[in-house]
Amino acid sequence: MNHRWRHLIPLLPSTSPLFVPDLPGYGVSSPITQNDKVSAGIAILNALKTEVHRISSELPPRPISIILIGHDRGARVAHHLTVQGIAGISILGTCLIDIVKYRPPTIHPLITLTDQPQIPTSTQWQNDSPAPTAAKEITGYFHWALLANPPLATRLITALGPETWCREMIHRWAGSSSAGLASLQADGAVDLYAAFFAQHGTLQASCEDYKHGATTDVEREAQWQREGRRIRAPLLLLYSQEGIGARYLFPDVWREWVGQGVAIESFGLGVGVGHFGAEEAPEECARQILGWLRGLTMSEKEE
Repeated sequence: MNHRWRHLIPLLPSTSPLFVPDLPGYGVSSPITQNDKVSAGIAILNALKTEVHRISSELPPRPISIILIGHDRGARVAHHLTVQGIAGISILGTCLIDIVKYRPPTIHPLITLTDQPQIPTSTQWQNDSPAPTAAKEITGYFHWALLANPPLATRLITALGPETWCREMIHRWAGSSSAGLASLQADGAVDLYAAFFAQHGTLQASCEDYKHGATTDVEREAQWQREGRRIRAPLLLLYSQEGIGARYLFPDVWREWVGQGVAIESFGLGVGVGHFGAEEAPEECARQILGWLRGLTMSEKEE
């Protein structure tokens, strides 16, 4: 939801127009019928095109050049949009915050796996770590399997209370830094998020998002890999150094999903920063994004 960017927005260039939407079904936005990552992304970019064309005097309008920045679910939407593309939009660069490409599985005796390259969403469902590590990681991502079963998840979370669920998940994923936690909680953010999640339809939309993450999105990524489709825009990866950064080597975990010769920059957010980097460490995020943007601008001028 766009409130998550409240600390970062003032630190970005004031000369660059911003479009900061909720994901469909989250925050105050309405859900859409098909809540897979490409459909969600196309809905957002169509709204952007409508607004730009409304205020533009160009006939016919030129393609709109954009830079995508997404966190968690929004980062997965940004990833899929960057690969899929959309008519009338030119993606100059993509910044993904706190998502990771997981390791390919190990082939064990008596287990047959499909001959399929491993990719960000589909490989998240596999784990070939030693049992203690695998158990820890699976319990850490328990919500992926739960929310991917909407009829059960909606009943269980409704019984617990959607606001309680939201608060507990935020505290579970946040970091340990007192300054980061204060920044995350500033402006009554946790109360606001809990209230949004308690709205009619939001829980169902969230579960549908995860259901498509386990079905439609996985199937699409598998097809893209078979077709050799990759990220073709410069990529910036920001992540919690003590979270996923302690378990996976950036940017190597993303290289096989990025096109040959495409620039990848990565940065681990500092001590005690958890999953919510843009809220827990907005200054760190801004420094990295601004430096990356300067590099993109210089590359454009050279071309």
